[in-house]
Amino acid sequence: MATHTDQIFDALGDPTRRAVLSRLRAGPLVVSAIADGMRVSRSAVSQHLKVLKTARLVTDEAVGTRRLYALDTRGIEAAREWLDGFWDRALAAFKQAAEDESMNEVQG
Repeated sequence: MATHTDQIFDALGDPTRRAVLSRLRAGPLVVSAIADGMRVSRSAVSQHLKVLKTARLVTDEAVGTRRLYALDTRGIEAAREWLDGFWDRALAAFKQAAEDESMNEVQG
């Protein structure tokens, strides 16, 4: 069974979905505005939005007869937290290496 983090990164693995997210950075849009100028159909964009919504990377809201899509900070934050775990370890390793080098200079 896929975890939420797996869903997020699976969704982000597709360049079209990343392009959709990039378009939504400026603010909420309807599907036709998201699809405008893309190399995929409006129907395909809708399918990509469905995957992004399942991964909690976008939200949608009914506005009249249209749906307005926006970035969902829950999914973005979950991805960031997961990646920060690597950064924290990298910084800890760098700190340890610097301290080891400093101790070697003092002893040498």
